[in-house]
Amino acid sequence: MAKEGILSTNQLSLNRISKKMKKLILVAGARPNFMKIAPLMHALKGNKTIQPMLVHTGQHYDISMSEQFFTELEIPAPDINLEVGSASHAVQTARIMEGFEKVCLAIQPDFVLVVGDVNSTAACTMVAAKMDITTIHYEAGLRSNDKTMPEEINRLVTDAITDVFLTTSADADENLLKEGVDKSKIFMVGNLMIDTLLAHKEKALAKKAVYTLLNKDEQIAYGINFTEKKYAVMTFHRPANVDDKNALSDLVQIWGAISEKIPLIFPVHPRTFKNIQSYGLENELNKFPQLYFIAPQGYLSFMQLVQQAKFVLTDSGGIQEETSYLNIPCLTVRPNTERPITVWEGSNKLIQKEAILDEVNVILDGKGKTGNIPRFWDGKTAERIVKIIEQL
Repeated sequence: MAKEGILSTNQLSLNRISKKMKKLILVAGARPNFMKIAPLMHALKGNKTIQPMLVHTGQHYDISMSEQFFTELEIPAPDINLEVGSASHAVQTARIMEGFEKVCLAIQPDFVLVVGDVNSTAACTMVAAKMDITTIHYEAGLRSNDKTMPEEINRLVTDAITDVFLTTSADADENLLKEGVDKSKIFMVGNLMIDTLLAHKEKALAKKAVYTLLNKDEQIAYGINFTEKKYAVMTFHRPANVDDKNALSDLVQIWGAISEKIPLIFPVHPRTFKNIQSYGLENELNKFPQLYFIAPQGYLSFMQLVQQAKFVLTDSGGIQEETSYLNIPCLTVRPNTERPITVWEGSNKLIQKEAILDEVNVILDGKGKTGNIPRFWDGKTAERIVKIIEQL
């Protein structure tokens, strides 16, 4: 829940804002948001016409991990943290809306900028739209066309009521135009995730990370237990893959078979690991000595793993973009993706569960998919966004 002192916190923030400057609230709620907000906060530092305020809704499932991302990405402490915590989609969305309405009433911002497709994105856009505050959505227009995904509902709701649409690729522009959005409101700006990647790429590579295993009583370290292009990384958290016992049991066997060919490192999502435990699958995991389950990682440790991996196996969203920029084969175990540019132009490939082992063999034979870097994925997206806001 939001802190009881939120209005006094808002008043302190309000007092430091010049009335001559445009007041911009940036919203971050969950792990994927932090990598997108970071370059914007850096680009806005010292801006003479825009006064940014960072609101953290506290949607992220792990507070300590949230703080680690802020530290590693050098994001200033949030002006306000609503601390809504985990809950059902409806309860969490309601808590965010209640807290964010108080923020907007106190601050009276000129603009609210939301990123991505988490509950915070839709909730804060609804509040701002009803208060007649100009809303800006970064990652507008992305569509999986799969309404069983909560993120797709958030995308559709947000884009139905936002005012300014910042897109990462041409297909997103096309989706918005088909939905009736005025072309003058759409701006293809590029990819903030790549801004963050380029800003921290070398620092991540230099990190001396040691990983404590969750499924074994030992630790592993890059450069000792695994080396460049001699291991793979995976991430899995989609309900269709990990919430059903039979589906997850099948995946455990597939992961094990892959690990017999190449070490496989899994920074495991808490819900996925909880399901593995509740379904009694830990004993199966322990049969495979090169199947390494580690805790969720901070940005630098995770990007060290990804940059040096032979390939990535995933059902996540953002990692499809990072692997495409790095030209690392990415196998996405989903029937669809809201980021088709990573398939059309990048190194990403959509596959079914049954095809995983065959595709892994193709990569290990040196024939993995490669691609090109999409337009404007150049590390300058934040600069382009700031120029747009200055002209609003």
